[in-house]
Amino acid sequence: MINRNRINHKPHTFVSVFNSIRKSFSTSPLVLSDAPTAPSFSTISPCEQNHKSLCFSHAENLLNRGLLSAAQRVVQRLILQSPTIIDEISVIDFAASRGVEPALPLYSALISRLVNAGEIRIAESLYIDRILNRGLKPDASLLGSMMICYCKFGKFKEENDVVQKLVGLKSLSSARVFSALLGEVFEQNRFIDAYDYCVRINDAGILLAVSCYNMLVAGLSSRGYVDEALHVFDIMLERGVPPVCHLWKSLVFGFCKMERVEEAELLSIEMESYGYFVDKVMYTSLINGYCKNRKVKMGMRLFYKMLKMGCQPDTYTYNTLMQGFVNSGFFDKMWVLHRHMMESGLEPDVLTFQIMINKFCKENKVDSALTLLSSMCGRDIVPNVHCYTSIIPTLYKENRVEVDEVYQKMLDSGVIPDQVMFFKLIKEYPKGHELHLTLMFLNAIAKYGCGIDPLYSSVFFEPTESIQYKIDHVLGRIVELKPHLASMAYSIYIIGLSLGGKSDDALRSVVSMINLGFQPLISAYNSLIKCFSQEGFVEHSGALIELMEGMGMVPNSTTFLVMVDEHCKQNDLASAFNVLRLMDDRRLKPSVAIYDSIIGCLGREKRVFDAHCMFKKLLESGVGPDDDLYLRMINVYSKHGQVIEAERLFNRMMKHGIQPNSHAYSALISGFVKKNMMEKGVMYLGSMLKDGFMPNKVLYTSLIYHFLRKGELKFAFRLISLMERSHIECDHITCITLISGLCRNVQCYNGTWHDTHNKSLKERENMYHILCQNSYLMENGSKISITTHEDLKLLAMKLIRGIKDSFFMPNLYLYNGILSGLCRMGKFEEAYDQLDVMKKQGVGPNQVTFTILINGHIQVGDIDAAVGLFNKMNADGCFPDRILYNILIKGLCKNKRLLDALSLSHVMCRRGFVPSKIAYEYMLLSLCASGLVDEALYICQDMISHNYLPCRYNRSWLLHMLLKENKLHEAQMVRDLMLKKGRKFANPMRQRI
Repeated sequence: MINRNRINHKPHTFVSVFNSIRKSFSTSPLVLSDAPTAPSFSTISPCEQNHKSLCFSHAENLLNRGLLSAAQRVVQRLILQSPTIIDEISVIDFAASRGVEPALPLYSALISRLVNAGEIRIAESLYIDRILNRGLKPDASLLGSMMICYCKFGKFKEENDVVQKLVGLKSLSSARVFSALLGEVFEQNRFIDAYDYCVRINDAGILLAVSCYNMLVAGLSSRGYVDEALHVFDIMLERGVPPVCHLWKSLVFGFCKMERVEEAELLSIEMESYGYFVDKVMYTSLINGYCKNRKVKMGMRLFYKMLKMGCQPDTYTYNTLMQGFVNSGFFDKMWVLHRHMMESGLEPDVLTFQIMINKFCKENKVDSALTLLSSMCGRDIVPNVHCYTSIIPTLYKENRVEVDEVYQKMLDSGVIPDQVMFFKLIKEYPKGHELHLTLMFLNAIAKYGCGIDPLYSSVFFEPTESIQYKIDHVLGRIVELKPHLASMAYSIYIIGLSLGGKSDDALRSVVSMINLGFQPLISAYNSLIKCFSQEGFVEHSGALIELMEGMGMVPNSTTFLVMVDEHCKQNDLASAFNVLRLMDDRRLKPSVAIYDSIIGCLGREKRVFDAHCMFKKLLESGVGPDDDLYLRMINVYSKHGQVIEAERLFNRMMKHGIQPNSHAYSALISGFVKKNMMEKGVMYLGSMLKDGFMPNKVLYTSLIYHFLRKGELKFAFRLISLMERSHIECDHITCITLISGLCRNVQCYNGTWHDTHNKSLKERENMYHILCQNSYLMENGSKISITTHEDLKLLAMKLIRGIKDSFFMPNLYLYNGILSGLCRMGKFEEAYDQLDVMKKQGVGPNQVTFTILINGHIQVGDIDAAVGLFNKMNADGCFPDRILYNILIKGLCKNKRLLDALSLSHVMCRRGFVPSKIAYEYMLLSLCASGLVDEALYICQDMISHNYLPCRYNRSWLLHMLLKENKLHEAQMVRDLMLKKGRKFANPMRQRI
C-alpha cells in the first residue's frame, strides 16, 4: 500500500508564547520577564528596553504623586509607540495592575490587530476580561473585529450575538466588516447563515459591497439554494446595484439544475429586458431542463426561438433534444432531428452515438447497437466507456458469445471500465459472486490504466477471503502508481461489497479510503446507504449522509431515493416520510421517482386518499409527473374502485403530451370492468388497438381475474382459450390468478353459471369480439362442462397438477397460490405435503405462506392449529406482518378467545404495527357482546387515537353499555371524541389516514 509522508504542523510560535498570557487576563498581572520573545516579531534593542523601563518608572512616580491624568497620557503614548503586540499587551497589563485602564479605542485597535494576525484566542480573552467583565459597551469597530474573531473561532452562537448587536447599531461604516464576515462564512460552507446575515443586514439599511452580493447570488445558485439566491438578487436590485450578466446566468443555471425550468425561462426573459442576450449554453440548459421533465414540446419551442434569434445550436444542443425524444418515447422524431443536424453541417459526436446505442439496448436491439459501434470507427470517433456501458451488460444478459470479444476490444482501445458499467453489469451477474466481478474490473483498471500486469489476472471461484486479499493487493498497486484512479477503484470495491450484503466490510473500506486522503464517489455512498436501509440500519444511513456532507460532498436525489425505495419495499412509510423531512431540512425537492415509490407503497396499503394527496403535492411543487408516475396513480385509482379519477388522470396525461402505453390502457380497462362499466372498458379497448397496442398477457390476466371474481367462469374460460389461440404465453402471475380465482369459486359454486343482465352481456360480447381481432383462429366449439361442485374441484386440482409440472416451478409465488387453492378446498393434508415438497426443492416458506395456511385453518374453525402454526412461524425466525396479525386477531375473536386477541394486539403494537380498522371492530364487537365494558372502552379509545372511527353499530352498543352502568363521564368523553373525529374525517377515505 502507498506510504504517505504526513506533514506535522507545529503550533504558531505566537500562540505558544501567549498561552500563559491568556490566563493572565483573568488571574494575575503579566510578568514581563517570563514572556519569551517571539521570533515572528521584530527584536527589541537594549536601548528601547531601557526607555520602556524608564517610562514605567515615570508613570509609577506620577501615580504615587496622585497625577492620574498625567500617568494615563504616559501609558497611552507607550501603547501607541509599542513596536510589537507583545510590548503593547505588557503595557496594558502594567497599567491595569495599577488601576490605570487604557481607553476603549486602544483596546479596539489592539483586538483588531490580534484578529488580523490570526491570534483569535488572545483576542477573545482580551475582549472578555477587559471589555465585557468591566461592563464597557463596545463600539462598532470593536464589534466588527469580534464578529470576525468568533467566526474564525467557530463559535457561531457568540458570532450571531455580536452580529445582532452590530446590526442594532445600524452603523453605515460597518458595511466593510459585514462584507468580510459574509466572505468568511461562505468559505466555511455556511451558505444559509450567510444568506440569513445578508437579509438582516439589509433590513438594517446597510449596503454591502457589490462583490459580496455577486458572491452570494452565484454561490447560493450553484449549491442549489436558488430561492435564497433569487431573494439576494432582488435585494441587490432594490438597493440600486446593477446586475451583471454572469449573475443572470448563475440564476438560470441554478433553477435548471433544480429542475425548475419554467422559472429559469422567466428569468432568462427578464434578463433580455436588461439588454443581455441569452447565449447558446443557456438555451441548451433550458432545453435540457424541459427534456428531463418529459416536456419535449417546450424544449422544441425554445429550439425554434433559438434559431429565430440567430443563435446557432451546436452538437450538444441537438444531443440534448435527441435524448429528450428518446426518454419520452418519440424515437421517430429523434431520427428527424438527427437528419436536421446533419443538414445543418454538424457532424455527430461520441455523445450522439452514445444516445442511439443506449436507445437500441433499451429496446433489446443489441445487434443494431453493435452496428452503430462499428460505424464509429469509420468516422474516426473513438467510443468512450459510456458507449460500452449499455452494450456489454445487454450482451451478458442475453448470454451472447460476443460479450468477451467486445469487452476485450474496449480494453485494447485504451478504454477502462468505470463504476457505472460495473453497477449495470453486476445486476445481471450471479448472486454471491459480486467480488469476482470486482476483481475482474480492478485487474482491468490495473493492467490497462496503470500498466500493471496483476499477479492474479484470472477470476476463479475461490473462497471470499482469498478474493478480498487479491483485491486489497490490486488496490494497493493502483493507489501507489495512479492515485487519480484510486477513487474509482475503491468505489467499485465498495459497490461490490454493498451489493453483496457486506455492509461492515464496505464501511471499513470507506474509512480506509478517507484515511488515505481519497473521497468515495457518490455512487459508492449510495450503494452503502442502500445496503444499510435493506438491513434496517436507518441510523447508519443518516450517519453516512452526515459523513458525506462533512467531506464536502452534497447528497443527491438518488441518495435519498435509495433510502425511500428500501423503506417502501418494507412498507415502512414512517421512515420514508422521515427521509422526506431530511430532504426538507436540506432544502432539497423530492424527485418524481421518490414520489413514485411512496405513492406505490400507499397504494399497496390501500391508502388511496393519501396517495391522491401526495400526487397533488407533487403537482403543487411544480414538478411534472412522468409516464411511470401517471401509470402508478392510474393503477392505484383503478384497483381501488375510483376508475373515474383514473380516467381523469389518463386524459390529463395525454393533454400534457405523454403518450399512454399498453400498461396504462390495461389498468384503465381493468378498472372499468371491475366497476361493471363495460361500455367504457370496450371504448378504451378500441382506442388501445387504434394506438397500435395489441392485447397482452397483462390485460388478459386482469380481465380473467375480474370475471373469475364475479363468478362468470364461462366467460373467463373463453378468455383463457382466446389467449391461447392468440399465442400469448401465460406467466406465473396468470397461473396464480387462475388457481386463486378458480378455488375461490369452489366455495360458492352451486352448479349454475353466473347470470348477467342483457346490457352487460352485450358489452361483454363486444369486448370479446374486439379481442378476437388479434386471433387468427375462430372460437372452437369445445366448452368446459361443469355441472356439480365436484366437477369444479376436479378442474381446480387438474390445474394445480398442470402448474406443478410446468417450467415455472419451483416458484415461491406459485407454491403460495397452490397452497391457497388447496386450503380453500379444505385439502390441508395435501397442502402440507406440498409444503414439504416446496422445502425439499429449496424454496423456503415466507410470511405469505404461513398467512395462507393460518387463514385456511381459521376458515374451517380450527383455531388451535392456526395458533400452533403462528408459534412455529415465530420459532423458525419468520416474523409475522401486519396482515397476519389482523387475520389471527379476527380468528381469535370469532372463536371467543378475547384475552388471546387482546394479548396479540399488544404484541403487534410492540413490534411497530397497528391493528386494522376491521380488526379493531372485531375486538370491540366481541368485548361488547361479552359485557366487558372497561376493555371495550379502552379498545375504542385506542382505535380513535389511531384515527379509526368505530362503525355506528359498535359505537351505539358501547354508549348504551356505558349509560347502563351509569358511566356518564366516560360516555360523554367517547361521544365528544367521536364527534370530533367524525367532523375531521367526513370523507370515509380519510379513515385510512
